[in-house]
Amino acid sequence: MSSDSSIGDDSSGSASGKGCPTAVKKDKQKEKARVSRTSLILWHAHQNDAAAVRKLLEEDPSLVQARDYDNRTPLHVASLHGWIEVAKCLIEFGADVNAQDRWKNTPLADAEGAKKHGIIELLKSNGGLSYGQNGSHFEPKPVPPPLPNKCDWEIEPSELDFSNSAIIGKGSFGEILKAYWRGTPVAIKRILPSLSDDRLVIQDFRHEVKLLVKLRHPNIVQFLGAVTDKKPLMLITEYLRGGDLHQYLKEKGSLSPSTAINFALDIARGMAYLHNEPNVIIHRDLKPRNVLLVNSSADHLKVGDFGLSKLIKVQNSHDVYKMTGETGSYRYMAPEVFKHRRYDKKVDVFSFAMILYEMIEGDPPLSGYEPYEAAKYVADGHRPTFRSKGFIPDLRDLTEQCWAADMNKRPSFLEILKRLDKIKENLPTDHHWNIFNS
Repeated sequence: MSSDSSIGDDSSGSASGKGCPTAVKKDKQKEKARVSRTSLILWHAHQNDAAAVRKLLEEDPSLVQARDYDNRTPLHVASLHGWIEVAKCLIEFGADVNAQDRWKNTPLADAEGAKKHGIIELLKSNGGLSYGQNGSHFEPKPVPPPLPNKCDWEIEPSELDFSNSAIIGKGSFGEILKAYWRGTPVAIKRILPSLSDDRLVIQDFRHEVKLLVKLRHPNIVQFLGAVTDKKPLMLITEYLRGGDLHQYLKEKGSLSPSTAINFALDIARGMAYLHNEPNVIIHRDLKPRNVLLVNSSADHLKVGDFGLSKLIKVQNSHDVYKMTGETGSYRYMAPEVFKHRRYDKKVDVFSFAMILYEMIEGDPPLSGYEPYEAAKYVADGHRPTFRSKGFIPDLRDLTEQCWAADMNKRPSFLEILKRLDKIKENLPTDHHWNIFNS
């Protein structure tokens, strides 16, 4: 799909440009309409709206093969959510039941991963096969290790000491352990042995290593090295003793405005570094679990976990990208991501607003909703309610701008830093930096 910035969003309107030949204008309009319809069918499949899906397919049967940035078809979306009527309609219009997404998952592999039994039967009866990361593993060809010039950071497994290791996190590809490297405590992301031959897992691992090698900033978790020549594959970063912000907020509850502002400044500094053009890194999964406290004094934060990040070469500061819908964690997810719309680095600004809200309120945003329902509620135009007195007017205004429905109205992180510094300067004197606030 084209990432031409002239196809900025799904709104209607003709291509601009004085003296632009009519044929070029028409081509641009056609392309814009096509992108819009592609987004629509993915969205309606996601929303379980079989009637709307049928109407679109009757108008343009080729939409049955629509793909998003990660090569996912409407049938992938329907299968993951278990929407039987939508899936039947798509199959009736000739959907490829064994289409593969970026990770080589078929719709059946998605349905099996999500335990959607009705869809599993439907797909199998229509010749659906299960393969990809969620299904059986195929093509166990080794992928060359990342970056040919890796002598500086390739770590010998014998240098890692797991004798007193402890699991500090788990993910779909493996686990994160606290262990020791040359006597220093480190965090090690270790890929499960059963996935060490999976071509796509290796590719994603390589992508994360390539990204981390380039990052150097006091508010970004520091990459130390990786094991790419031997199994299991491992990624080694500094170990931060303070744990994550999610756990900290669970124990402390709401933070004072001064503490929240200091925390927010650290997060925004790390994010401003990532969003620096032309090589923009969109985090795509910014949430309290991926923000780490350097120590138990909680006086310094770092942004971590770049497993879902995307490195993008920006040609134009207004470029917008068609990327994966539903990438990241629902509760902190920007509405355009949930809706499978085109998006840019401002998705991270939205997530930042949700974290700022949680720090001041003491509860996750929309804590009364399940994560998926919370994302849907937000996509429908709603936002969390301000209750805490800690939301001084300037802080409330900033939060509201950061979670604006129109991503173009959200400030950049450089702008956010200026605003936070100003708010910090104007805080009443009784709001000193105090981590043990009541």
